[in-house]
Amino acid sequence: MNPYIIITDSSSDLPEAFCEGMPLEVAELDVIVAGEPPRANRDVDNVSFYAKLREKKTATTAAVNLEKFLEVMEPYAARGYDILYLGFSSGLSGTYSAGAVAVQEFSQKYPAQKFYAVDTLAASLGQGLLVYLALRMQRDGADIDTVRDFVESNKLHLAHWFTVDDLFFLKRGGRVSATTAVAGTLLSIKPVMHMDNEGHLIKVSTVRGRRASLDALLEKMKQTAIEPASQTVFISHGDCVEDAEYLANRIRNELGVSDVRVDYVGAVIGAHSGPGTVALFYLATER
Repeated sequence: MNPYIIITDSSSDLPEAFCEGMPLEVAELDVIVAGEPPRANRDVDNVSFYAKLREKKTATTAAVNLEKFLEVMEPYAARGYDILYLGFSSGLSGTYSAGAVAVQEFSQKYPAQKFYAVDTLAASLGQGLLVYLALRMQRDGADIDTVRDFVESNKLHLAHWFTVDDLFFLKRGGRVSATTAVAGTLLSIKPVMHMDNEGHLIKVSTVRGRRASLDALLEKMKQTAIEPASQTVFISHGDCVEDAEYLANRIRNELGVSDVRVDYVGAVIGAHSGPGTVALFYLATER
């Protein structure tokens, strides 16, 4: 049996500290802020990035191209490793498609090895949580087929519930109308959104007030989480750690979850969701 490496892309927002020394390779997506030269997601300081967004500076992103995936995968393939790529939702980006093409090319070049690509239909620390669970299985001795099958079987149980503080970022991405953005801002109306089974961002409901929107995420978890006290739960935020910690503490106190991890929405995802985003990820009966 060949050794294998798990590869993802940086839209997973998975910090090294979460991985506890488990091996992971990341193909970096680039972000361009206010016309500056492109920088890899990992090289962007999150605090200064969100400060620039609050100053109304623009940020754009670029998907990982095929050449980047070939560059990341080749050293492992050449050394006899099997490869499992867990990619950014195809419902939001062409990144997964490029990774899948690279996997297909290596399957032809090294026919004695295994090369798999899984469309996680996930993003940010939702994608990151699937990668984390896969890494933990690998660490505990699971083979590549078992890990691949686990991700395929559970990706539609990986709940993504989130809210944003600035509707104009959703307007720019075509998620809400200009009228909704203006009215929502004036009335402090906040959307409650999730990732659907096709990997698209969908607005489910609206509430009035920031605290109410955070409480709504908790209520969704109470309704759908599978044995929450035994889970690892991820929360990502757009430079609003106090709000994220408020949600984390309620989850710890009311659902008995001991392992709740909080970190930033990275620049690649944050360019589209904006400052003030709070997102909650956990395993659920359904997305």
